Amino acid sequence: MTKKREYRDDYQDKTLYIPGPTEVREDVIEAMTESTFGHRMDRMTDLYTTIVEDTKEFLGTDNDVIILTASGTEFWEASTLNLVDDRVLVPTCGAFSERYANVAERLGKDVDRLEYEWGEAVKPEDVRDAIEAADAEYDMVAGVMNESSTGVRNPIEEMGDVIAEYPDTYFAVDAVSSLGGDYVDIEGHGIDVIFASTQKAFAMPPGLAVCVVSDDAYDREVEKGDSSWYGGFRRAIDYYDRKGQTHSTPAIPIMLAYRKQMKRMLDEGHRARDERHREMMTYVHDWADEHFAMFPEEGYESQTVACIENTRGIDVAGAIEDVSEEYDMAFSNGYGDLGEETFRIGHMGEHTVESVKELTDAIEDVADL
Repeated sequence: MTKKREYRDDYQDKTLYIPGPTEVREDVIEAMTESTFGHRMDRMTDLYTTIVEDTKEFLGTDNDVIILTASGTEFWEASTLNLVDDRVLVPTCGAFSERYANVAERLGKDVDRLEYEWGEAVKPEDVRDAIEAADAEYDMVAGVMNESSTGVRNPIEEMGDVIAEYPDTYFAVDAVSSLGGDYVDIEGHGIDVIFASTQKAFAMPPGLAVCVVSDDAYDREVEKGDSSWYGGFRRAIDYYDRKGQTHSTPAIPIMLAYRKQMKRMLDEGHRARDERHREMMTYVHDWADEHFAMFPEEGYESQTVACIENTRGIDVAGAIEDVSEEYDMAFSNGYGDLGEETFRIGHMGEHTVESVKELTDAIEDVADL
């Protein structure tokens, strides 16, 4: 049984290069210290409509945006409950796509997996073959854009183009660790639902989930009749249309931080933010190729999380500890069974090539590379 471990006041801050949470700017943190106000006040309407409409502008979408107090995990459940009567196809290639499939199973849905080895990426032609071979239509294909367990970036745009050929099958995308740091044309590729968590590439405090919902997905939930209560598209969107607020009490301080950071993201621009993340990805990959090797299938590497194969057999846990103690920086070991076989660097949010280089220099030092 877990025993209480008292939270202290003397922890040493660490610069975060993990797959999330990531670094949050000081002015964004300070935005959370405004006085508390009521979630049904006009002030809340000003705040919530600002962050919703700014998010639409940043992402370049006319689709509805829902921002809820939740982990992005909420929309694994909500997308399944809102869109799936019976059958869902889940391409699995790592821990988080497998969890998406597990959620659907726990909700009583008939789940077919399109399985890949960890490190491999989903192939759009395989998705088409699976849909064509099925003995009944799938209500939804559930995909993961960025498999942070393996550092794979799946080709969701091409997957969306394929799924769009089947108008009764909806496409939901977990972009938890990539949206905001990896450009995606949502409407252009028929993505019905795409969702993220704010503590990843948005570089905001943890606690909010962002979901973009197409008109078709909204209509599907209405037609279906039953749906998620907390994460129901219709309930959240209709309440916003009527009141400009959330249907339930939100984490107002985090939304104040969201407002501050989203203004910064708008100033930078979606394309420029994408390019900055691409530059960080290129730097880390070049560094990994010099000292180790990249774990993901070539050509399908994540733009926000590098999963690096430990080809030199370094003590990954020891290196993480030494970098933490000597440099006050945090990076991650491999996920699950990949614990010592790989390690992961989160190069997302407000990081730059220069700040990421500080971490790789530290790793070189402690691992004697």
